[in-house]
Amino acid sequence: MTNAPGSRDPFLTHRNLLFTVAYEMLGSAADAEDVVQESWLRWSAVDPAGVSDPRAYLIRIVTRQSLNRLRTLSRRREDYVGEWLPEPLLTSPDVAEDVELAESVSIAVLTVLETLAPAERAVFVLREVFGLPYEEIAEAVGKSAPAVRQTARRARTHVAARRPRMRVERAEQREVVARFLAALRTGRIQELMEVMAPDVVMITDGGGVVAAALEQLHGADLVARILAGAHGKVTELDIAVVLLNGEPAGRVDFDGEPSTVSLAVEDGLITRIYVVRNPGKLTRLDTPSDLTR
Repeated sequence: MTNAPGSRDPFLTHRNLLFTVAYEMLGSAADAEDVVQESWLRWSAVDPAGVSDPRAYLIRIVTRQSLNRLRTLSRRREDYVGEWLPEPLLTSPDVAEDVELAESVSIAVLTVLETLAPAERAVFVLREVFGLPYEEIAEAVGKSAPAVRQTARRARTHVAARRPRMRVERAEQREVVARFLAALRTGRIQELMEVMAPDVVMITDGGGVVAAALEQLHGADLVARILAGAHGKVTELDIAVVLLNGEPAGRVDFDGEPSTVSLAVEDGLITRIYVVRNPGKLTRLDTPSDLTR
């Protein structure tokens, strides 16, 4: 594959976009990187002179590779130990400033996307997040444009019924995260309960590698007691507010073992707590990932 002298390879130009597309479809940075590499191999065999719209062409390649990977992952996740959560990514303030992008890559929304069928997820991501025309999406997923419209409508309704109901300003999110982490630092049940909605749900992903609840935990009293109990078992607790997936969140190290805490907030109270403890999903907490639309 050759490019005109001094020109930049379209793949390199759009690489961050392609990674973002793959990550939104897969919820895993490691799998997204594999998809991007597979897509590069396919792109390297193409004569770019015959490609009128390299961006759309590359998105089609990544979409098809992501769909192939999704089908493999769905079988693998059936055998996953405990609850499965998306892989959290450290992100820059630029991602947080793109409100729609930040919401679409939030742990809360990515968790909802896990409940979609592969084709529904691909259509939703390409249409709702990246704004691709139905005709382009149809080419990417191998369906007709009318079928894609129906799939998009069905996926949109599904996600709307399950995603957090209110969009929270970043300042409010950061304030609630700070309050929660301060309560976690003390380990006091009452302080923890005061920042949570009565029907709060906590989901913990340990992947069978580290200690984690195997099922979702419901109710402020139970969740607060579990967190207070975990606090009492550690001798060293390091807590910091960080930007994960475009939102203020927490990094919590229990005796040197890292974990992340992402929160869904409504009316100033926490409605969902997403805790990732699986060390295989915590390898990208030191360098921000470049997500873009």
